[in-house]
Amino acid sequence: MPAVRVKIGSPVGLHARPARLLVEAAGKQPVPVKIGRSEDALVSAASILAVMSLGVKGGEEVVLVAEGEGADAALTEISGLLAQDLDSDAPAKI
Repeated sequence: MPAVRVKIGSPVGLHARPARLLVEAAGKQPVPVKIGRSEDALVSAASILAVMSLGVKGGEEVVLVAEGEGADAALTEISGLLAQDLDSDAPAKI
């Protein structure tokens, strides 16, 4: 099962707008994507409540996991998104 670690680029962490953008991007993937602080405690990246319940702060490192056809591409896209400051006024590059 492919996994990738990424440092959260938004200073506010996965709160409000950054969490929404993550959930939208995860929901568009052809495979389920999970996120967490470790591979032992993953939640669905397509669930706003699950993502916000993690309480991830800016600069923290998270792990993304996906499995199935297209998993590597999904992880590349979502990790690139999370590395950006998604709370800035500039549009996110998805």
